[in-house]
Amino acid sequence: MATTSASIDLPVPAEHVWRLIGGFGSLPDWLPYIPASDLAEGGRVRRLTSKGGDVIVERLETFDERARTYTYSFVQSPFPVTGYRSTLAVREAPGHRGCRVEWSGSFTPVGATTDDEAIALFHGIYADGLAALKQVVGAGQPLGVPCRAFAGPRRDGVAAKQHGREHDIGSLTVPRHRRLGELPEPLHP
Repeated sequence: MATTSASIDLPVPAEHVWRLIGGFGSLPDWLPYIPASDLAEGGRVRRLTSKGGDVIVERLETFDERARTYTYSFVQSPFPVTGYRSTLAVREAPGHRGCRVEWSGSFTPVGATTDDEAIALFHGIYADGLAALKQVVGAGQPLGVPCRAFAGPRRDGVAAKQHGREHDIGSLTVPRHRRLGELPEPLHP
């Protein structure tokens, strides 16, 4: 089994970043290469569509609102791996000076794919995704970012979706965007 991880430090409170990325259906809100995410099975399964048209179906395995983390696995994917399991977590930085976002995964390569090739593939996905997140949060500047899903399943396990509404999440403002997958431009005060 192979593993990889990537992390990024952001000058934004953990609770604000979690409100943006903690929803299981929220990848299109911050990940530019995933413009669509449709939730099913009460928010426990997401069907992602990439810009290239690939479909990835993932199952939510664990969700912890208090710890600001969730773990998911592949149900269907175009990637040459099996046993894929990944965790996304937002941790408070010491002294409450921002946060660290961690994205990690474990998987077993299949076919002619080597451990190193699979590690490079997923490390690239995680690192590029976290770089996009940094661009969205704009180093702590108020930004408009698309919002398609509230922060994850409610306590009863049902995901709440709110389309087209604004959500105030502290230093981030989340208005509806005209185009899916569009990285927002910074708003000027």
